[in-house]
Amino acid sequence: MTEHADVSFWLETAGDDLTPRPALDGSLEADVAILGAGYTGLWTAWYLHRRDPSLRIVIVDQEIAGFGASGRNGAWCAPDFNLSMSEIARRHGVDAARRLQQATYDAVDEVGRAADEAGIDAGFHKGGGIRLARGPQGVPALEHSLREYERFGFGEHYRLLDAAQLRERIRVAGAIRALVGDGEAVIHPGRLVRGLARAVERQGTTIVEQTRVTGFRPRDDAGLATLTTARGLVRAPTVVLAGEAWLTQLGPLHRQLIPLYSLIVLTEPLSDAQWAEIGWAGREVVASTRLSIDYLSRTEDGRVLFGGRGAPYRFGSPIQPGFDRHDPTHERLRGFVREWFPVLRDVRFTHAWGGPLGMPRDWHPTFAYDPETGIASARGYVGHGVSATNLAGRVLTDLITGTSSPLTDLPVVNHRSRNWEVEPFRFIGVRYAQSAMGRLDDRIARTGRPPTGRSLAERLADH
Repeated sequence: MTEHADVSFWLETAGDDLTPRPALDGSLEADVAILGAGYTGLWTAWYLHRRDPSLRIVIVDQEIAGFGASGRNGAWCAPDFNLSMSEIARRHGVDAARRLQQATYDAVDEVGRAADEAGIDAGFHKGGGIRLARGPQGVPALEHSLREYERFGFGEHYRLLDAAQLRERIRVAGAIRALVGDGEAVIHPGRLVRGLARAVERQGTTIVEQTRVTGFRPRDDAGLATLTTARGLVRAPTVVLAGEAWLTQLGPLHRQLIPLYSLIVLTEPLSDAQWAEIGWAGREVVASTRLSIDYLSRTEDGRVLFGGRGAPYRFGSPIQPGFDRHDPTHERLRGFVREWFPVLRDVRFTHAWGGPLGMPRDWHPTFAYDPETGIASARGYVGHGVSATNLAGRVLTDLITGTSSPLTDLPVVNHRSRNWEVEPFRFIGVRYAQSAMGRLDDRIARTGRPPTGRSLAERLADH
C-alpha cells in the first residue's frame, strides 16, 4: 500500500497493491496510446483488445490506475446522462434521445457482465434507484420526470411511491414521495478500476504510471500521433485522450471542460438496530430533488455514503490535491446525513474525500475520433461516468477500428461542445451558478414552495 490509499475509501479497500507501476523510461511506439488509466481508458483498451488481440496498447497515467474519478465516485452505476431526454431530443431528435437512453440502460448491465468476464469482483448489485421528495416542493419534479420517461417509452422502468410505500423501502426524515427505477446498480469503484487495470495487463496492454502527459500532437508524415511527456514520447497511429477533468490541464482542451469538485463523506458501519430503523435493505442508489445535487449509496459493509456538490470553482480551472477536501462542504454533507436519518445523530464519520469531474459548457458528453489526426477522446460525463465510460469504451473501439454500428450513430458521437468563456468571465459565471442554486435550494426547503422554473439557476440546472 502507498499514500494513494488516502485518496478514497474505495482505493483503501480495493484489495490491490497500490504501489505505482514503473514510469515511462524513454520513448516508445504502439498501435494505440491512451492518456488516462481510469474507466474510459481501461474499458477502451479492454474492448479494443477483444476486437483485435494483436494491437499493442499503451496507457499512460500521471499517478496510478484509478487515481481520478474512477476511484473516488459515489458507487452509482446508473442509466443517466446529465442532459434530459427532452434536451437531447431538442438538439438531436426524439429517436436519437430514445436510442441514447436505451444505450445507458444497456451500459449498466454491460458493466456487470464485462466485470464478470474479466474475473473482477466489482461488488455489482442492481438494486434500482430512489429519488426522493423531502416535502411537497419536490413532488412536481418527480411527476415531471415520470412523464418524461413515459413520453419516450421508458415508463415501465419507473413508478411513483407514496409516503407509506416509500417507508417500506427506506425511511428518510421528511420524505413524502419518491420516483423509483429498476435500472440502477451500485459497485465498489476501487475494485472495478484496479481489477480492470489487471485485466488489460493480462491481455497484453502496457500501463505506465507516475508519468504526466504534457501535450499531444496529431499524426505526422509517418502516420503517428504523439503523447508528449518529460520522460519520453509515446507514438501511435491512434491516441486516446481519456483524462476527463484532468484534460483541462492540456492547452488545446483547457476550455473544453471545467473541473468541478464533488465531495463525499462516509459513516462507520452501522449496527443492525440502526439499519432496522432506516430500512434500505435493497441497497438502492438514493438522491433527492435538490438542484445542488446529492447522491447516496449503502456500502457492502453497511456504511452510508453521502455525496454532493458545493465546493467552489477556482479561478483558472486548476486541479490541486488540496481541493479534494473542503471543510465547509464536507461538514454540510455530514449534517445532511444526520438530518435525513435522525437515528444517526451521533454517528461517527470515518472518511471524507472528493475530486474533480469534467463539465462541458453545454453539459453534453462527447465520444470522438478523427481518422485524419488519429486523435480520439471521450469526456464530459458530469458525474455520470461509471456506466457512460463503458459505453464510451465500446463506441471508441468501433470508431477506431472503422466499425459502423448502432453505437457509432448515437448523438454523443463526434459532438463538439463550445469552449467555456475566458477568465474572469468563466469564474464569475460558474461561481454565480453555484451560489444561486444553493440559495434556491435553501429557499425552497424553507418555504415549502416548488421552484417556478423561471429563475436563471433553474434554467442552468434544467438539463
